Amino acid sequence: MPKQFPLQFEFQANQSFNTFYSGNNEEAINHLQHIFSSNELLIFLWGEAGTGKTHLLQATTQLNHPNKISFYYCFTANDLPDPEMLDSLETYDLVCLDNIDQIAENTAWEQAFFNFFNMHRDNNKQLVLSAPCPPKFLSFQLPDLKTRMSWGLTQKLNTLTDDQLLNALIYKANDLGFKIPIHVGNFLMTHYAQDLPSIWQLLDKIDQATLAAQRKLTIPFLKQIMSDLEP
Repeated sequence: MPKQFPLQFEFQANQSFNTFYSGNNEEAINHLQHIFSSNELLIFLWGEAGTGKTHLLQATTQLNHPNKISFYYCFTANDLPDPEMLDSLETYDLVCLDNIDQIAENTAWEQAFFNFFNMHRDNNKQLVLSAPCPPKFLSFQLPDLKTRMSWGLTQKLNTLTDDQLLNALIYKANDLGFKIPIHVGNFLMTHYAQDLPSIWQLLDKIDQATLAAQRKLTIPFLKQIMSDLEP
């Protein structure tokens, strides 16, 4: 049975483990990559914005395993779906729910997720959750639900150092099919972007520009690209 991804959300097939720069997050990545061969029923991934939680949850969802059905969804506070979304998900082998903190203090969602969590676990299925904070800091109103968030393996995603950020930039550019010399990468990070979400957005635009112009990326060309992007 093929993997199913109902509802509307941004799922990117290129968000794989191969396209993720690990930095010093090898332990968390290793647990996710081998989730189907482990006994962990819950992995709780947390870290600051831009550390790659969404990338890793989508990569985990795409793991190939015979007869395993996976599901991914990312919650946003102002656009929560009906809690009935969880109906029948207790039978899925792997459920990955991004930004689980966004359902906190929503009574209907907390109760629905509590019921789902119990049924899914009773079926011996696996769950991966993400949030910007450890389980104990989630603002769930339902005490038993908050307790359950600590019933598994909790892994923190560490932010990248400046050197690792530069390496991640070069790594991602190589994956897109173009090269960023170290001095150009340093210039980009110094003048235009210093966090991963901003860098990834710029890289997509730089990739398109270098492809269209059939030019290597230099500092003058980068300045031209950025000038063209200004409103």
